[in-house]
This record gives sequence, C-alpha cells and structure tokens, in this order.
Amino acid sequence: MNILAIGDVVSEIGCNFVRQKLPSLKKVKGIDLCIANGENSAVGNGITPHSAQFLFDSGVDVITTGNHAFRRKEIYDFFDTEKNIIRPENYYVNAPGKGYVTVDLGYSSVTVINLSGSIYMDTCDNPFMAADSILEKINSKIIMVDFHAEATSEKGAMAYYLDGRVSGIFGTHTHVMTADAKILPGSTGFITDIGMTGPKNSILGVKPEISVNRLKTGMPARFDTAEGECMMNACVFGIDNSSGKCISIEPLIIE
Repeated sequence: MNILAIGDVVSEIGCNFVRQKLPSLKKVKGIDLCIANGENSAVGNGITPHSAQFLFDSGVDVITTGNHAFRRKEIYDFFDTEKNIIRPENYYVNAPGKGYVTVDLGYSSVTVINLSGSIYMDTCDNPFMAADSILEKINSKIIMVDFHAEATSEKGAMAYYLDGRVSGIFGTHTHVMTADAKILPGSTGFITDIGMTGPKNSILGVKPEISVNRLKTGMPARFDTAEGECMMNACVFGIDNSSGKCISIEPLIIE
C-alpha cells in the first residue's frame, strides 16, 4: 500500500495547486490513501468547510490539522459531522471533532492519528500519553501519525517512542521539509517535517516583505499569502499490507 502525506496546504493558492497536481500524482505513484494537513487551507488562515470540502473533492481522503484548527468558528460543526477531518487528539476534551479516524479501503483499513506537540505550542495534554490511549483502542495494522509540532527534538522523540507500533509518522507545522526521511529500526517510516504546499517565493507561505518587516521592527502585521509559482511538499510511505511495516519512504517536491 502506498500512502501519500501532503504538507500544510496554504490558502486558496495551495488548494488550487493540490487540485492541479494530485490526480496525476496518485496515478503515477499508485496511491491508495491521501492525507493532507489543511489547517491553513482557508484564505486568511485556519480551515473552513469550503476549503476542507475543496481538498476532499480534489482527491484528499483524510484531512489533519493542528494549532490553527479552530481559528475559524464556521468549521466547528464540520469537525463533528465530517468523519474524515480530524484535529489533534490531545486537545481539550470539549473541543469539536476527534483526533483519529479509521478508513476502510475494503482490502485493508488505515487509522490516521493527529497529535499536537507540547513544546512552543498551545497548551494541550501530553501527546505521548494521548498516543498510548489511542493505540489501546484500535486494532488496525496500518497506522499513520501526523505530529503537528514545533521542536524537532519532540518530533524525533515521538517517532522513536512509536517505532514498531505505527506504520509511519510525519511532522507538520514548520512548513519546511526536512532531509531526514528514514525507516526506523522497528520498521516505522519517519520524516521530521513534510513541509508545505503553497507559494515557492514566500516565508512559510507569507509575502516575504511582510515577515521581514515584522521581524525587523517588532510591530504586528497581517500575514497575506504570497503569490506566484507553487510547490507541493509530500512524502510517499510504502506499507506492507499484512504486517503494517513501512518498507519504503520517498519525499517529494512537486513544482
């Protein structure tokens, strides 16, 4: 089985690029399931029912999120009614939605888990304990984890903690793809961060001059999405159906 994980989709320009590139990419790579982080997919930050449905209609099977999941109030009900959009499991128990979903593909099933880091991030419950709690409830052999976190050390620690217990774990949030894709000793595929899908000439998807001025002056600024050529950062995890072990991992930069 080939599972495609797509890095944080940024605004309308990123959504449109996904729709342009995903159908052919799924055919070329023989993708069985597509996961995309959509927490920044709406214009102006966050995620809305419109941007989420746009990604689903473009070929995404599961949408994961992160610290911007609840930035837009209009998405709250959508988290409760649409089963294939998830938010970090270790958020407060009264938050809308859920932190994992099992997708039945007929010939196999895949559970996708969403967790949030605790270092330099919004307050949340311990992600390691949240992972343990989910793994005690499910019986899927194929398990993928989107760990939405800032610190590379925390992402690495989570990967080794879950090694041999999940099929693959990929980091999101930083919008910068790391060059460390590997299969861990316990046969779990891991990459610290899969980057973003959005404008190439930007700072994390934002117009460079806005970010530069904010950092130079210390003054607040509205982050407008950059324009121009796009890229898609993603990763293909090759998973053995019978064992759930990762047998290949391939980072992708689609332009």
